[in-house]
Amino acid sequence: MNAGETQRTPWIVGVSGASGTPYAAAVLRALLDAGESVDLVVSRASRLTLLDETGISFRDAHWRDDLGRWLSLGADGKPGTFDVDLADVRHWSAGDLAAGPSSGSYPAKGMLIVPASTACVAGVALGLSKDLLQRAASVTLKEGRPLAVAVRETPLNGQTLRHLVALDDAGAAVVPASPAFYAGATHIQHLVDFVAGRVLDSVGVPHRLYRRWGGELGGARPA
Repeated sequence: MNAGETQRTPWIVGVSGASGTPYAAAVLRALLDAGESVDLVVSRASRLTLLDETGISFRDAHWRDDLGRWLSLGADGKPGTFDVDLADVRHWSAGDLAAGPSSGSYPAKGMLIVPASTACVAGVALGLSKDLLQRAASVTLKEGRPLAVAVRETPLNGQTLRHLVALDDAGAAVVPASPAFYAGATHIQHLVDFVAGRVLDSVGVPHRLYRRWGGELGGARPA
């Protein structure tokens, strides 16, 4: 880095194979809207989920075009709902264990895993590092950086609950993908944005994705 240059310090976003690709899209859009840099890791399993939920094939060789199509979708699947600038997004293949985020010396603000499958939760809790997503999460924890895990599964069995407790003990924020209704949701996008907003709240990224509780009963009720 030359003198006077500002070091790029991204948020790493990992997308695992759980259902809930609209949650990931909302988080990515909000990070970019907040002026944050993003490093993206899309697991192999999540590409199957993305194809199933959106019809989009995420390909390493064409990731920018595929990501642009994905992030333009509304939660209802309508294309062209959002206009997103991908200039400050960097993509790393999930199989690239020599990628930047695999090392603690690589600068990053922290990591968000959204959605997080139970398999991903187990891998991170046990330190398996079987792919770049898990390795980057392990690095985030060992470096003491913020890690948010948006687990998306129901019901949760005892084994997964123990893994989530282990992540909490390690300093991660466990953020279940549980939409709330007190913010006055009238559309599926509002429910998705609430979860995305709570993920960002857990790591201190400012946003305006949902109406916050103001202490007034019925304050969010549609007129």
